[in-house]
Amino acid sequence: MSSTEVRTTDYHTAGEPFRIVDLAAAGLPPLPGDTVAERRATLLGPGGDGTAPRPGPLDGLRRLLVREPRGHAGMYGGFVVPPDDDGAHLGVLFWHKDGYSTACGHGTMALGAWAVDSGRVAVPEDGRDVEVRIDVPSGRVAATVHRAGGRTTGVTFRNVPARVTGRAVPVATSLGTVEVDLAHAGACYASVPASAFGLRVDRADLPGLVAAGREIRVALAGHPATRHPGRPLLSGVYGVILYEDLPDTPAGPRQRNVTVFADGQIDRSPCGSGTSARLALLADEGRLKEDDTLTHESVVGTVFTGRLAPGGAGPEGLVTTVTGSAHRTGEHLFTLDPYDALGSGFAL
Repeated sequence: MSSTEVRTTDYHTAGEPFRIVDLAAAGLPPLPGDTVAERRATLLGPGGDGTAPRPGPLDGLRRLLVREPRGHAGMYGGFVVPPDDDGAHLGVLFWHKDGYSTACGHGTMALGAWAVDSGRVAVPEDGRDVEVRIDVPSGRVAATVHRAGGRTTGVTFRNVPARVTGRAVPVATSLGTVEVDLAHAGACYASVPASAFGLRVDRADLPGLVAAGREIRVALAGHPATRHPGRPLLSGVYGVILYEDLPDTPAGPRQRNVTVFADGQIDRSPCGSGTSARLALLADEGRLKEDDTLTHESVVGTVFTGRLAPGGAGPEGLVTTVTGSAHRTGEHLFTLDPYDALGSGFAL
């Protein structure tokens, strides 16, 4: 790090943290690259594919903010950068405990709320919905911030198109072979019923759910269905969604899930981009129609609702929207004491 201080604004979306760092406001030099995707490649280091022998710029800052004692194994955040062009309000580079992701629905919702709450994007005179357009590594997304009584009441995330890429893919695990469905929704997600491992989606079964997620992610490495056509850096399983069906609501299907990503990191929310992947799979099964709503619950009991966007079906996939709530939890000035033997922290 070139500085011993960094300011952040923290939000949570349905329980999942999101730590925001505005690089320009922090006085940090701009990252090389003309687009958000190119800047992510810069962050990944030489080669831009995450296999570099040494980390790219700002990785020390990521580690400082995500590791203990300033963060924790479930921390998530993003660096705010310029958008690809004037069509978006801002760009973002998402990060977690192990590196940099290509998509993040809960982070997009938090950024939309932050942009409006901070005045970066103005609220119209009628005080109602505000659309915040954001460039992320997987493309351009939007967060519609809902307002009432002078405050933010919710956020709807419109994702890049989602498409099903694999059905009933057999995966050998330590508990036997299970069948996994795959969908791309800004990142590649593998979906499998928790019951396939004799588990329920609840806190008591989290160790088993994490272990299952890790096994599936490793087993699917290099599988053709995990590859994104034309965008190699979006290929590979990012998250494993272990879900269970709950009784339908009058509006449509209801499910509970836990998404395991990176090396065993748990999404506390129902997972924004993962909800898009579930919507694509349910639509493909004929269980979700355009007027239906998926009620998607997390392992901590929070809820996202997901829908297919009207007329959103196209050659690239289904456009989906996911609605939830995002709340600010604090503003922080973190420091790095040059005499601190722990330096940028540790991970457990």
